[in-house]
Amino acid sequence: MKRILILGMLSLYSLFGEGITSTLSLNEEGSLSMENEQKLNAVIIELIEKAIEGQQKAYAPYSNYLVGAAVYTKSGKIYSGCNVENASYGLTNCAERTAVFKAVSNGDKEIEMIVVVTKDGGLCCGACRQVLNEFNPKMQVIAIDQDKEIKFRGTLDELLPYAFGPANLEITP
Repeated sequence: MKRILILGMLSLYSLFGEGITSTLSLNEEGSLSMENEQKLNAVIIELIEKAIEGQQKAYAPYSNYLVGAAVYTKSGKIYSGCNVENASYGLTNCAERTAVFKAVSNGDKEIEMIVVVTKDGGLCCGACRQVLNEFNPKMQVIAIDQDKEIKFRGTLDELLPYAFGPANLEITP
C-alpha cells in the first residue's frame, strides 16, 4: 500500500485515475484538463479539512477513538460528520454514517467520495461500508491518519466486495 503525505496542492488526480468526474468534465482524450485536475485537488483537500474538523467534534468518551468523515456529492456539496458514542454501545453512530445521513437529509443521495480521518488511518466499519454501498459502490474512499498521511485510497467495492445492495432487490432507489 502506497503511503503519501498530503502537502499543499499535491496532484491527487493520479491517485484516482478517472475517479471523480461528475462535476468535472473530461477532455477529448478522456482525462481531466489541468483546470479540472486543480479543481479535483481542491475538492480532496477541502474534504480532508472538513473530515479533520469533524474529528475535532467527535464525542467518544468510551473508546477515545475520534473519527471524522466528509462526503462529496454529485451536486458538488460536502457534508461532514463525527462519531457520537453512547453508553449503550449499539446506539453509537459512526462518523461516516453521520456524514451520509446529513447528505441524504439535505436531498443529496449521490455520493462520489468519502474521506475518513482517525489517529491511525483506520477504515470504515462493516456497517458503514454497507450504508455507503447503498449510495454508490464505486465511490472513492480515502483514509488518513492524524498526520494527514494517506493509509488507504481506493473504491468502496474494494472494501466491500460482493456487497448486498439495491441491485440484489432489483430496485433502483
